[in-house]
Amino acid sequence: MSLQNRTLPAQDDRRGTDADDHDIVDPLGVGIVTVSSSREATVSKAPTDPSGDCIADVFQRSDHIVTARTLISDDYAAVQATLGEFVGRDEVDVVVTTGGTGVTIDDVTPTAAADLFDRELGGFAEAFHRLSWDEVGTRAIATRATAGIVQNVPVFVLPGSVNAVRLASRDIIVPEAPHLAGLATRHLHGSETG
Repeated sequence: MSLQNRTLPAQDDRRGTDADDHDIVDPLGVGIVTVSSSREATVSKAPTDPSGDCIADVFQRSDHIVTARTLISDDYAAVQATLGEFVGRDEVDVVVTTGGTGVTIDDVTPTAAADLFDRELGGFAEAFHRLSWDEVGTRAIATRATAGIVQNVPVFVLPGSVNAVRLASRDIIVPEAPHLAGLATRHLHGSETG
């Protein structure tokens, strides 16, 4: 069943609480940003995006809706401009980027994103590295995956590997993002629950 064509109700209509009485937003409007340093990927008329496709699939299987998606170059200004645009959209409750988190000099995505964070979600990187260790061992230290809140929107910065985005999306982000989106916007809606 394709969930891509569903209409996203207004956030007020999607706000609620979970079984533990925690604020949530469900379903989520999801923005996906694929960051590539490959010239071919950014200039091709029909670039492939297996990691972005994987993120979309994991969210859609949990009844969330992809409301914005793009592919950009791994450029500090482009990353910041795109994240700024996505978090400014009413239909985007969470943003997930993929790519550009390595240690080469042109991997600027974590720095560009972190410079926008109003609040860092340090536990995300810890959880992701722990889960990654089980899959790739010591190679887990080579990613600078990070997360934070930008203008009341949770933003997750993931590596470009399909396995990495599947692991992070399925095991960390999708289970926690509705609650994080609820908490990040609670002050805008006058909710008293936690």
